[in-house]
Amino acid sequence: MGHIIAVINQKGGVGKTTTVINLASFLKRLNQSVLVVDIDPQGNATSGLGVDKQLLEGSIKELLLNERPLEQVVVHAADGIHLIPTNQSLAASELDLVNLERREFRLKQYLERSNYDYVIIDCPPSLSLLTVNALTAADSILIPVQAEYYALEGLGQLLEVFQLVKNGLNPNIELLGVLLTMYDKRTALSEQVRLEVKNHFGDKLFTTVIPRNVRLAEAPSFGKTINSYDKWSKGARAYSSLAKEVHKRVKSP
Repeated sequence: MGHIIAVINQKGGVGKTTTVINLASFLKRLNQSVLVVDIDPQGNATSGLGVDKQLLEGSIKELLLNERPLEQVVVHAADGIHLIPTNQSLAASELDLVNLERREFRLKQYLERSNYDYVIIDCPPSLSLLTVNALTAADSILIPVQAEYYALEGLGQLLEVFQLVKNGLNPNIELLGVLLTMYDKRTALSEQVRLEVKNHFGDKLFTTVIPRNVRLAEAPSFGKTINSYDKWSKGARAYSSLAKEVHKRVKSP
């Protein structure tokens, strides 16, 4: 089995889904087999990888509720990435999950039998049962943090949940790294935030920073990764660098 990464931050708008789809794309370019798991009911990773959320034959919902096996919910998406898609129906199914046996391990039981070099999970921007499923299944977490004034706000609660899961449901989970996103080198604030995050997380902060980049923001509306949309952009170069850094950390823990 490969390495399972949960990309997580309960704060919205920090570049979480952008990181999932573009990290997946550039890991694929490193000749790694990649599965993206969209467990966020908003389904942005699904549409961002060019899959129509309204025309799904199977989704993460059916997998979690034991209605379809893994091979029947995996679809081919952009850049040769495999995807377990989702749509808004997942939100309602969380209530059904509550009453199931071993409800926190529903995702893990499928992913631990999968055969990919990397599985990247796009988590909901909330600390829900779906998020706990992702953390229970994952080998590590990657936290995107926006380079803005309130960057670290709420991270304490996220790290508490991470520690609770590590102490109980998944003792092997580790923090792979913290990624600074929407970085603007022209502003003093971005650099101040980088230094503050570095002070809190030390060498867990990735060397790569993701810049503010118009092309990066545009790509998902076309159902494309930045690799396909504009491979020469600053955003593409940054995610290419991140993929190499992630791969190095995973292979040399």
